[in-house]
Amino acid sequence: MNYILFDGEVRNLLLPFTYTRPVAEIRIGILTLREKWEKHLGLTTTTITEAYLEEKYPMVEMEENIMINASFIPTKELVAQIKKLKANEAIFKGDDVIAFFTTDSQEEINFEAYQQYDFDEELLQVKNTWDIFSLNDKAIQQDFDLITEDRTSQPIPEGVQAINPDNIFIEEGAKLTFATLNATDGPIYIGENAEIMEGVVVRGALAMCENSVLKLGAKVYGATTIGPFCKVGGEVNNSVLFGYSSKGHDGFLGNSVIGEWCNLGADTNNSNLKNNYAEVKLWNYNTGRFVKTGLQFCGLMMGDHSKCGINTMFNTGTVIGVSVNIFGSGFPRNFVPSFSWGGASGFTEYKTNKVFEVAEVVMQRRGITFDVKEQAILEHVFEATSQYRNY
Repeated sequence: MNYILFDGEVRNLLLPFTYTRPVAEIRIGILTLREKWEKHLGLTTTTITEAYLEEKYPMVEMEENIMINASFIPTKELVAQIKKLKANEAIFKGDDVIAFFTTDSQEEINFEAYQQYDFDEELLQVKNTWDIFSLNDKAIQQDFDLITEDRTSQPIPEGVQAINPDNIFIEEGAKLTFATLNATDGPIYIGENAEIMEGVVVRGALAMCENSVLKLGAKVYGATTIGPFCKVGGEVNNSVLFGYSSKGHDGFLGNSVIGEWCNLGADTNNSNLKNNYAEVKLWNYNTGRFVKTGLQFCGLMMGDHSKCGINTMFNTGTVIGVSVNIFGSGFPRNFVPSFSWGGASGFTEYKTNKVFEVAEVVMQRRGITFDVKEQAILEHVFEATSQYRNY
């Protein structure tokens, strides 16, 4: 069977992260949503997404296909039911379609003509940007169980203090030196060639992906994911870094999501709690205004390729778009549009030629080429977000 992941109605609610990726490429827990589905299905998948992303994320359609809503996090029970789908059958969770069978000759999908099955068991779904960190504890546990099943961890090195060591899994090539790992409140997963330097203190749940680094004396607690090739220092609480991003120095990051190819300057701090303890609001691209999150703790949402200088301060509930460069004293506004250059004293437009120069250098340092596909995506995002740059 051919499985195709689709973005669904939540795509716009997950901006700015879905400006540069399909929903399936969002990382929560240890794995991306696509990686979770592929591990459960035992097959590769492709994607239906926005037209400008198709060159990088192409769809492969066959005579018979099962379409899957990528925003749902798979379980063994759900996948077993999906694999049984036949022509004109669909699985729903409430009003949301999870999966349905289709053929390449079908021009339209009319679910009223489908046999609809309700999936009654509990499922995690990434509907909003803040779900990425608020559901991360459950997602890490699910991924930990999936990845480590019937496998044996590398031994915990001498000199590393481990509490509840049975809940710690270390992949080959990982390096740990004189650190403290407390897996009482959640599992700790340390990926291939990841490194935990001296003096690091971790309280799980923690997901360290391949080649990620926790730097000297870092303090990490509360369901945190450090994506591949990320470098993290200072204090981090309940946050997700997708990959290839750096928070290399002291400073606090809490209840936040950081995209790829981002850099937080030394002593960058974000607030994750309002002084009056009120519910946090976040910028919503659908409505063009700030909306309630239902959360008391909510920090920074930063899109891909964005950077901030040393001593940057972010207010509670700040949304930073794609390819933003922030510097200077004071707090920047709570919503900074994509391709903005400046800070609290004001912004100007960050021209694409300058953005491309930086992206090429940054990606080259990780052995990845900033190619025409990446450039075309950023050019599209530049045009699509121009409406917000009313400085």
